[in-house]
Amino acid sequence: MKPGQKDDGESRGTPEAKKGRMTVVLSLVTLIAAFGSSFQYGYNVSVINSPATFMKVFYNDTYMERYGEYMSEDLQRALWSLTVSFFPLGGFFGSLMVGPMVNKCGRKGTLLINNIFSIIPAILMGCSKVAKTFEVIIICRIIIGICAGLSSNVVPMYLGEMSPKNLRGAVGIVPQLFITIGILAAQILGMRMILGSADGWPILLGLTGVPAALQLLLLPFFPESPRYLLIQKGDEEGARAALKRLRGREDVEDEIEEMREEDLAEKAEGRMSVITLFTYRGLRWQLISIIVMMMGQQLSGVNAVYYYADAIYANAGVEENSVQFVTAGTGAVNVVMTLLADIAGMPYLSIACVISYVIGHAIGASPIPSVMIIEMFLQSSRPAAFMVGGSVHWLSNFTVGLVFTYMEQGLGAYCFLIFCGICLATVIYIYLIVPETKNKTFMEINQIMAKRNGTEEEANKEELKDFTAVSVPYNKKMEGERNSAL
Repeated sequence: MKPGQKDDGESRGTPEAKKGRMTVVLSLVTLIAAFGSSFQYGYNVSVINSPATFMKVFYNDTYMERYGEYMSEDLQRALWSLTVSFFPLGGFFGSLMVGPMVNKCGRKGTLLINNIFSIIPAILMGCSKVAKTFEVIIICRIIIGICAGLSSNVVPMYLGEMSPKNLRGAVGIVPQLFITIGILAAQILGMRMILGSADGWPILLGLTGVPAALQLLLLPFFPESPRYLLIQKGDEEGARAALKRLRGREDVEDEIEEMREEDLAEKAEGRMSVITLFTYRGLRWQLISIIVMMMGQQLSGVNAVYYYADAIYANAGVEENSVQFVTAGTGAVNVVMTLLADIAGMPYLSIACVISYVIGHAIGASPIPSVMIIEMFLQSSRPAAFMVGGSVHWLSNFTVGLVFTYMEQGLGAYCFLIFCGICLATVIYIYLIVPETKNKTFMEINQIMAKRNGTEEEANKEELKDFTAVSVPYNKKMEGERNSAL
């Protein structure tokens, strides 16, 4: 929309009435989706860090009972690397399932089904010590990774599609907030005096099923994504009812109209597959940007801090009894210095650097790429874009989790210089290519990127066609399309 041009919605109410606000329903569904899904992602990133010593002893003792000898050091390192890295590998598989599931089951439906991939492995991991099998832990790490891979893509999509444009960025950061809360919760519960012990670690692993169970009970009482209902299901009344609940007001025609425009614009393209997304010129720079931001997010090495925090701090010279507290302090960020009264010199500097590293990631690289996928892709291409972005995210995560121990063994602390170079390259790309999207509609952002892709003329023609087509009553149009399809 051009500056100074009035939207029809403005004539139906005051600007204050039209401006999106954080209603009770929107707040609750955001908290439930973020706690039930995003919290688990963060929890499982760091849950095996603190009890690693006791879990390795369990692996070794189990191996001894079976074969009459202890594992070699190389075998133990390989098995532990698999235990860590199979979680992001499962995340990659989960990302590949995003498109088909959100299109078939809806955003909310996918999150509900996804709880299965959390509750079942939580029970199995909780029983692994009694069953004397470490293999089940490794396998369950893949399964729970599938849960994280789905939720890390579907939760931002679900919340982004339900949020008004002025709150989209704020709501989009909530999942990342709960990821960090999950990391901190795992670090606190993993302390030696709580559950990070020889007897407590199975319970620590099993607790991941609790948020999933709560989400399974509560999320059915909240609406599906209005955009999914209108654009993909053709259910305008259902979308209108969902918007009324989410906005806390009766007049939602301005947003319904914007969804119609987006739907009409996408009818010319059709529903996009991943292959089509890679070959479509009109989304070239959006796709490249998402791949670069997702790779930069994970190849920054921040998850190596969470996967191997205790080992990193121990190698930095932190006393053994203080490592668990410093690790928890990394999650809390602002309380770490109170735990280090008798630690001085390079260990102190190392901790300060790691904390700064985590802060920088948390306020930018971590939450923003998922928000950008929501904003730079329209409804028809968004599921495929999340599949691509999620796959890059989890493959990069898997790579870091698998090779970091070997990088540290070969390069020591200098291995972080590699991550530094990747971060710098990502920053330069974002500064030069990625546009500002604050307070813009999806269609406005689409026009900005059309200039970058060299398809501005086509986009303008399409937009003109959309506004002309809006004069046709939407329900009649949908009915005509269904009849022609029959």
